[in-house]
Amino acid sequence: MDKQQLSKDILKLVGGEENIDQVTHCMTRLRFNLNDNGKADKATLKNTPGVMGVMENGGQFQVIIGNDVPVVYNALVGNMSKSPDAKPAAAATGGKKKNPLSAVFDFISGVFTPILPAITGAGMIKGIVALLLTFGWIDATSSTYIILSAIGDGAFYFLPIILGISTARKLGSNMYIGAAIGASVMHPTITALLAPGENVSFIGLPVVAATYASSVIPILIAIWLASYVEKAIDKVTHASLKLIVVPTVTLLIIVPVMMIAVGPLGVIIGNGLTDGINWLFNNAGLFAGLLVGGAFSLLIITGMHYALVPIMIGSIATLGYDYLIPLMMVANFAQAGSALGVSLKSKNKQIKSLSASTGVTALMGITEPAMYGVNMRFKKPFVAALIGAAISGAFISFFQTKAYVIGGLAGLSGIPMIIGPTFVYALIGIVIAVVASAILTYILGFEDVPEAVPAATTTASAEPVTPVAADVNSSASAVSAVEEEKAQDQEVFSPMTGEVKPLSEVPDPAFSEEIMGKGFAIQPTEGRVVSPINGTVFSLSKSGHAIGLVSDNGAEMLIHIGIDTVKLKGQFFSPKVQAGAKVAVGDVLMEFDREEIEKAGYTTITPVIVTNMHQYESIVSAGRTAIKEQELLYTAKA
Repeated sequence: MDKQQLSKDILKLVGGEENIDQVTHCMTRLRFNLNDNGKADKATLKNTPGVMGVMENGGQFQVIIGNDVPVVYNALVGNMSKSPDAKPAAAATGGKKKNPLSAVFDFISGVFTPILPAITGAGMIKGIVALLLTFGWIDATSSTYIILSAIGDGAFYFLPIILGISTARKLGSNMYIGAAIGASVMHPTITALLAPGENVSFIGLPVVAATYASSVIPILIAIWLASYVEKAIDKVTHASLKLIVVPTVTLLIIVPVMMIAVGPLGVIIGNGLTDGINWLFNNAGLFAGLLVGGAFSLLIITGMHYALVPIMIGSIATLGYDYLIPLMMVANFAQAGSALGVSLKSKNKQIKSLSASTGVTALMGITEPAMYGVNMRFKKPFVAALIGAAISGAFISFFQTKAYVIGGLAGLSGIPMIIGPTFVYALIGIVIAVVASAILTYILGFEDVPEAVPAATTTASAEPVTPVAADVNSSASAVSAVEEEKAQDQEVFSPMTGEVKPLSEVPDPAFSEEIMGKGFAIQPTEGRVVSPINGTVFSLSKSGHAIGLVSDNGAEMLIHIGIDTVKLKGQFFSPKVQAGAKVAVGDVLMEFDREEIEKAGYTTITPVIVTNMHQYESIVSAGRTAIKEQELLYTAKA
């Protein structure tokens, strides 16, 4: 691939040099601050050879390149008449104010994404309990039922506490003050005081009765206000008194304000949103399902679906059911159907295999590989999925199909969510979504990719390799040394101590959708990174947040400490090696201040991936959930 030509193509497709306010790069992607994102040709960029993906995040326009990003960046800068770093940029948005709507979606996404495992687990248990009751396998008066119900209800009942922590973390406030605010309004004494609806006052001001259990909006508003109060008090308090004064004053201000004003307002807003959605489906069911079902995949692409999460939770908490979850499910199943339709239609063995595997993954509720890797790539299958979801959405909404719990992904694993009086209609809707989308894909067709003709084997390199310095720009030469060698099975040992997570839990599509490669992520409990393989450090980002390695067996690896931590510009990171260094399993590569990074508002979840997956068939987990340095994490099977 000609990096010089690729850089020229990218420069043109982002709107030209005059549209670039600033451009930097991290280990995997070019990060543009554009004057007008609308001038960038995203569709053409995504289909440009050498570009692995395109996304917009935090006001940045990001072009995912992979290990060659330093080379492409240098070529890009060389083609520009002015320096891309001529003027300083704000940490997140290049000095510009983030679009208010984008900021809201980013806030909601950042708050709810970390707590989804707790809500999902609890919701699945609620679904299992409902299933056991339906078949008469458990008695509703038994202690087993009571305990299981408490496990399922706990996360929802004490949602203000969980959200208090997550919201404070997102806003860069003290998470435990956030938890204390949520716990205060959930205290049994307060609950009993407000329950009867009698006149209650605080220092003469009326306290309006409100139910905070399972609520969402009140705590979000309260912690948002608390973040300003906490920072204001911190500024005017002497360092020796901060530990006492800041939390005390914050709690004394925010909790009463929440009970007097924020709580009732939040309840009104939450109930209004829930009532509005229910009115829409009760009075225009078929049309509402057609519209929302058909548009749900578009909402997911833009991130707007996160704005619906509080409504879903509030609806189930107050009414016991929700109309939106079944529509999200049929939208996901429609994406699966279209991918399977591509597999049936395509004559290319590689495309057939890719679309079949991503279609099955989408059936389980993980739609990104099918949606981005297949359906949107071929365009018409994505249109077919939207139509299939709209047809299915109209059907299930006509019969007022509901979800009764929140839990599991919106796929086959989420079936317990829809168990109830409308279960049969939900199942029929799922079948309609899959079958209709597959048939429409087959009928509409798409521009298939012809089978590649194997090139003749040569004994000499067709392109000379130019030596480069042993720094972050040396990735291309380091990788090329092993590029043509036959791959062998590669054992990857854990580079850190922590909790093993699937890549799907990483809040960045470049990793969660496996655009960059495959592997696992680790939520670290210590601030140290050691080598997971015997090999060479082929790149080390200037900001220290990412390390590229190539093993002696030829596996190319990326360890990416945290998400968007490139914005810290090296703060809190202390590299212990340089690019070009030979390393063995257990050699220390990096030390970082985990607590300070998280205080700065960044997650430290760390993807550990193999980036040259074209040389491997699969990733086999070692089966650990908690892991220590140098324990086997996974094996890349050749």
